[in-house]
Parts: sequence; C-alpha cells; structure tokens
Amino acid sequence: MTRSEPLARLIEQLQRLPGIGAKSAQRLAFHVLKTPREDVDRLCDAMREVKDRVTYCSVCNNITDQDPCYFCTHPGRDRRLICVVEQPENVVAVERTRDFRGVYHVLMGALSPLHGVGPDDLKIKGLLARVAKGADEVILATNPNVEGEATAIYLAKLLKPLGVKVTRIAMGVPVGGDLEYADEVTMHKAMEGRREV
Repeated sequence: MTRSEPLARLIEQLQRLPGIGAKSAQRLAFHVLKTPREDVDRLCDAMREVKDRVTYCSVCNNITDQDPCYFCTHPGRDRRLICVVEQPENVVAVERTRDFRGVYHVLMGALSPLHGVGPDDLKIKGLLARVAKGADEVILATNPNVEGEATAIYLAKLLKPLGVKVTRIAMGVPVGGDLEYADEVTMHKAMEGRREV
C-alpha cells in the first residue's frame, strides 16, 4: 500500500525526533491520523507555544518562559551554592530529589574534542562571573562519562584559584542495583566515594 504524501511527510518529520525510528514514527503518524482534530490542534498549539515562549535564562542558561528563571529569582534559593550541569534536562533530575536548595548553572554541553566541543563552546564564562560575585560551593554534576569527567576536571582547575569549595557528585552503584552487574569503573567509583555509617 502506498502512503499518501502528507502521511509520508509526517512519518519523515517524526523520524527526525531523537529516539524515534521508522516503526515508531509510523505508529505515531497513524495515531495522529486516528486522533480527533481538536487533540491534534492542541498538540500543534503546545509545540508552537514552546517555540514562541520558551527561551534560556540569561543568568543560568536553564530553559524558562520568564527571564531570569524561577530558580534564579526564587527567594528561598541559596545563591551561594551553585550546581553545574550539562543540559537543562539535568536540572529536572536534580530537582526530583527535592533536596537541593541552591541555584543552577547549565553549561549547554560537555568538553568533547572528538566532536569539536571546546571550552569556548560551553557557558563557562558566565559561571566564573557568578562565582566571582560570591559563591561558597560549586557542585560539579556533570555526567559520569569521559566528557563529563573531563569537563569536571577542567572546571575544578578554573574554580579552585577563585577560593570557592569545589565538589563532585558521588558516583557508583545505584540504589536497587546488583553488584554482580556493576562494571569495574562503576565499582571503583563506588569504593572511592564510600562514607562512614
């Protein structure tokens, strides 16, 4: 069966989304086709509104619909405690803990010479300026991979001379995980980050 041109175009566009292959794109396209027009219109409106209203915070680079963002303007946040993350979605992960009461700084990536991402491609200057205005601690919460580690080491070298406490998030075996399935690097990090009980 040959597809209609609009349906083929929708499948092609859906396939461009991350994590959506040909089969998933086809399944989503047929779902859209069966969905009532009002629901599809609401989806289109929501997508347009995101493109029209959502931007990046001028202070921390997090996504926001008001500038500065909620975290940068909330009076209950400790501006002397800055958590550095790679991407805006990492802020959501930290916030899920409901423990962190500081502010954030989003780098918009990680150092990756193989992919042509150097220090000038990241939002490092803004971080240094914020620390210079007064910070007690900077928590480096970059991803536990080669790029994230390289970024954390690079930032630590830049930040320590500024007299600020620089910490790195603990890494290791996840809660609910099995030691049997932990690789040697994960196990090494877990042993290295152990604490007294």
